[in-house]
Amino acid sequence: MAETARPIDFVQTQVAEQIERPRKPIPWGRIFTYIILIAGVFFAILPLLWMISTSLMTVGEISIGRLVPREPQFVNYADAWERANFSQFMWNSVRITGISITGMLIFSIPAAYAFARMEFFGKNVLFATMLSTLMIPEIVTLIPNFLTVVWFDRFSKSICGDFCAWMNNWPSLTVPFMVSAFTIFLLRQFFTQIPEDLFDAARIDGAGHFRFMLSVVVPLSKAPIMTSVIFAFIGSWNALLWPLLVVSSDSWRPVAVGLQKFVAGDAPGEFHLQMAGAVMMVIPILLLYFFTQRQFTEGIASSGLKG
Repeated sequence: MAETARPIDFVQTQVAEQIERPRKPIPWGRIFTYIILIAGVFFAILPLLWMISTSLMTVGEISIGRLVPREPQFVNYADAWERANFSQFMWNSVRITGISITGMLIFSIPAAYAFARMEFFGKNVLFATMLSTLMIPEIVTLIPNFLTVVWFDRFSKSICGDFCAWMNNWPSLTVPFMVSAFTIFLLRQFFTQIPEDLFDAARIDGAGHFRFMLSVVVPLSKAPIMTSVIFAFIGSWNALLWPLLVVSSDSWRPVAVGLQKFVAGDAPGEFHLQMAGAVMMVIPILLLYFFTQRQFTEGIASSGLKG
């Protein structure tokens, strides 16, 4: 009888332990966080989904307020491409963006390295002054930049004629944006984290600051450099107000200006073609982020800018 009672006692003990074990509290904070994040993602991608859906509709489907096209009209993209002359505007944006990013890397990397690794008189004051420019709204600097470009345009024309013109040419669209205070700050934050022992080893091998920057600092800083490239690409690709001021012909107008011209003049009321043009403008940015999202995340996290 004693042996048969042991299993019963064991079962009773297990049941008692399960009854006495306190239940885990419901993580209401985590649930609320997930709800907020899901709602944020939904509201963030909703305009993009609506834009893509509208670009595949007919005029009749848009007028009756359909959310999804019955049959996708991919021909809308071909019509918008031809009617808006997107091939010219896309090529202009590729050239402008390439020149701007190249200039940004040439000027911003040495400046960030100087603030991070070199000692010179007035370094902290100069760095603080540069950071203060981030607080100035872009619209405030619009007129001073425009007057500066006009002055350089007149000066360059007086030397070598229209060949060196700034207005209606690539210098006015690229040179004012080849130096970015945010890019210098982002790269400087990462450069300061590189161990000093590497510089000491490079000096033993006979390398100076320039050689150390090119051979050690830049290869180790691919993530923040790629992050800077993404920001520069987005800013240059989406530029609208500044090109409207300094360019008056289609020879150097970027794709944002071409889309604005198409929406306002060439296809008023044809929302399916307007949305098709907007989708074609957004695709390069999405592709760039898709292929560089890992470097982008690492660059932000490793540069001291994460929340």
